[in-house]
Amino acid sequence: MHDICVSLRDRFIYPMCTYIASVVRVSLLLPWFKQTEFYPKFPHNIIAHYADNPNCHPSAMKLEVAHIQKNPLVTHGAGGPVYTARSKLNRSFVVLLPLALAAILGYTTYLAHRHDAPHRVSATLDNRVAKLPVMGYNTWNAYHCDIDEDLILQNAQLMKSLNLADAGYTYVNIDDCYSEKSRNDDGDIVEDATKFPSGMKALTDKIHDLGLKAGIYSDSGWFTCQLYPGSFQNEARDAKRFHDWGFDYLKYDNCAVPFDNITRENIMGRYERMANAIGDFSLSSGTPPLILSMCQWGREQGWTWARRYGQSWRTTDDIEPYWQSIVKILNQNSFYTWATDFYGHNDMDILEIGNGPLTYEEAKSHFTAWALLKSPLLIGTHLASATKETLEILTNPEIIAIHQDSVVGTSISPFRWGINSDWVSNDTHPAQYWSGESQNGTVFMLLNTLDEPADMFFRLTESPWIRAGRQYTVRDLWTHTDNGTVVRNFTAHAVPPHGVVALLLQDAGDEPDGLWPPCAVLEWCMNSNGTRIDE
Repeated sequence: MHDICVSLRDRFIYPMCTYIASVVRVSLLLPWFKQTEFYPKFPHNIIAHYADNPNCHPSAMKLEVAHIQKNPLVTHGAGGPVYTARSKLNRSFVVLLPLALAAILGYTTYLAHRHDAPHRVSATLDNRVAKLPVMGYNTWNAYHCDIDEDLILQNAQLMKSLNLADAGYTYVNIDDCYSEKSRNDDGDIVEDATKFPSGMKALTDKIHDLGLKAGIYSDSGWFTCQLYPGSFQNEARDAKRFHDWGFDYLKYDNCAVPFDNITRENIMGRYERMANAIGDFSLSSGTPPLILSMCQWGREQGWTWARRYGQSWRTTDDIEPYWQSIVKILNQNSFYTWATDFYGHNDMDILEIGNGPLTYEEAKSHFTAWALLKSPLLIGTHLASATKETLEILTNPEIIAIHQDSVVGTSISPFRWGINSDWVSNDTHPAQYWSGESQNGTVFMLLNTLDEPADMFFRLTESPWIRAGRQYTVRDLWTHTDNGTVVRNFTAHAVPPHGVVALLLQDAGDEPDGLWPPCAVLEWCMNSNGTRIDE
């Protein structure tokens, strides 16, 4: 199907665009052309449509359309000129000749420039990389700019020895500050020879030898956030560079952007250009594309458009290792969980587990929320000094199994807010009651945002994934215990302050006979004659 679409684009769309552009060029040179009956049948709004069509690329098109719009078309009425058969025939030749020349000119222009046209990012997505959210390590939260090749290799080796790789963490991602402050004479980004004396290719080879994958960083502006070279206007060159270095993944930031790139169209355009560059190089080289992680900080509602360009998109500003930051990000993401599915994921930012003053319960809540909302899971702590508790949280196999579900790609979503009114934003008390599908049952997350223990009660059928009239077995995904069977209602007792309960409920058949009321909520119970049961 991809080949068919490319063929249609190359053989029809581009030639048609250049043909139309040439028709406009010729018609503008023939003032008398306005007096013919042909011109009104080729209205300027059609030309404008093709000029705005992203598949059309003649540079002069918009200027020509602007000229036409300054000279609006005149509809010929009954008082228009009367033509004889001979004059009509002569006029036909005069019209058809420039049209024929325009068609030839348009097609030859297309042939000359067909390789200049972008591929509209189809190549990046057609290779279907990153079906599931990425798991790995990122250097930024722990080290910022204090990185070198020894540190990167040390963390890669720790991912193996600490069994993080076995748990699913396979990407070792280098963030900002790895390059020289300027490009070389050829225009390429150059690794800092002091920090990376062996070169990036040697480093990625060693990472790959460990059975891991390698990620790199760049920026969609003139510079990175730490003022190293960005990729703006060098997208194709840098996409090739990162591939030649052996990287599998690109985090693409949003600093130092051109002054006019503050609208959605322009932000989209900057990310589209890198997606095109990655896709073009993948097609020409026959290699898988880089995973594109768009770090646009939630600007311009990326969850509504970013899926067409990459595999994940940041939904908020940067995370910090504090509870207030965790619940703020969770609150913001509660309103667009619908955007996450296979091959495209809301990115809630790098994990802060093991950093700052987060308590054990807060770290569990942080990990549970990020995992069950299907955000990429990128560890951001010092692995060499990671505690046993930190590693136990990061490697919880039952939580990770939901995150990496190969059958159900969607996120959990709120079914009740709790303390806060439903569907009302609150950065202190986000939604507390969440559920979602998985291949093995219905997943629930209960979050206590209070500063004291709390009982948390809900009716099972508040979740859209629960069937009325059924009973369910309960699996606790943190205690790793089976907790019997539940019917209709569930209460989690004494959930710790800022703590979480994660459950997997599996259908266990019809609920027992003789329960009262015969449905979960008495006032909803109706007889077949339309009266309520309790009447």
